[in-house]
Amino acid sequence: MASPVNPPRGMRDFLPSDKSRRERVLGVIRRTYRSHGFDEIETPVMEDSSRLHAGLGGDNEKLAFGVLKRGLTPEDFAGAKDALDLADLGLRFDLTVPLARFYASHRAELPTVFRAIQIAPVWRAERPQKGRYRQFVQCDIDIIGEAGPLAEVELLVATAATLDSLGLVGCTIRVNDRRLLIGMLEVFGFAPAEYEQVLITIDKLDKVGESGVVAELRERGTTPAAIDALEGYFARPAPDAPLPFGAESIAAALPAGVDPVVIAELASIGAAVDAARRAEGADDADSLITFDPFLVRGMGYYTGPIFEVAHPSLGYSLGGGGRYDGMIGRFLGSEVPATGFSLGFERLVDLVELEEDAEADAAALLYDAGVAPEALAALKTALIARGTRVRLARRAKNTKVQLDGLLAEGFTRYAVVTGAVTSVDDLEMRSLTA
Repeated sequence: MASPVNPPRGMRDFLPSDKSRRERVLGVIRRTYRSHGFDEIETPVMEDSSRLHAGLGGDNEKLAFGVLKRGLTPEDFAGAKDALDLADLGLRFDLTVPLARFYASHRAELPTVFRAIQIAPVWRAERPQKGRYRQFVQCDIDIIGEAGPLAEVELLVATAATLDSLGLVGCTIRVNDRRLLIGMLEVFGFAPAEYEQVLITIDKLDKVGESGVVAELRERGTTPAAIDALEGYFARPAPDAPLPFGAESIAAALPAGVDPVVIAELASIGAAVDAARRAEGADDADSLITFDPFLVRGMGYYTGPIFEVAHPSLGYSLGGGGRYDGMIGRFLGSEVPATGFSLGFERLVDLVELEEDAEADAAALLYDAGVAPEALAALKTALIARGTRVRLARRAKNTKVQLDGLLAEGFTRYAVVTGAVTSVDDLEMRSLTA
């Protein structure tokens, strides 16, 4: 028996019904993003290897697929000190690095404040598991050129509207700010050289718990007094009830001494999103955004507000993002403010239940072996000219099963073509939906 022919590990094939469902969901996402003033762009699937490994992608750089240089010789392989010496290109591992390069390339052709949509596959050499693949689609919106909190407000409102349009209920968006995280570490007494590793450890809080975070920091030899302060903060009494998102609740969740200006800015974002949600009559205006003082987001390039979408049925996020003001300047030589939000399509699509859009007119022509190909081609072309989607299908012995299958694929009518049929007007069209 022949062995099964499977796609590469961590990558998938999609049958027509699956592809149709994915495209319906993508259509909703695109329409909603565009209604909020974003414009779609497209970038190559590959970028220069040096750009993908320039320190902009955090840990994802370690997961990048490289593309070998052409014409390599055995001597090239023998002399290479690192695998990257042999690659000049790589598959993109996210859409943010390509966007930064795109903006640097086309800045003169773009508006002062550019609102971008990117919906495309990316590749990472992950260990495949549930909800995690080596090829997957990301749905990104980014605002480049707006330094104020209005950009975050637009992103959060557009994302919430997209989740609404997809019929997802119960979602929350956890919000924090990298400046507040650094402020907390300063208050606790960690040394600046320890910040990066401490944040990496804190980012594991959902997996290892508070005691696990403290234990790992002690094992690493991090400043003992600072760890004690963090442990004491973990042990603080919890409030009797969650406070509405605002300056008071943010300050209450943080140790004394954290910058009140950043707290006020984050609270203003929440107030603006709340006002927008109320204006559109959303039921979750009070509960959509929550403050999480330990939301880290793994990317080191974040410089301000960060966010992550949670759904009650999932143990992992549906997407996230944040402000990354320093990235584009790496390409341009001058700073450009930027912030973005990415939805993880593969995780999201499994939650969405959208009715299939009925085709206005879709007909199947069932034929027997004796019907001439030129007659079938002429009939099909004439129906298409009238605005009908047409499928030619050899008539099966079990016609009922065949018709049920056509109905499930969205066809609404059918006709049996015999040798006596010479024009569209001779077709006896029957309903598949009756």
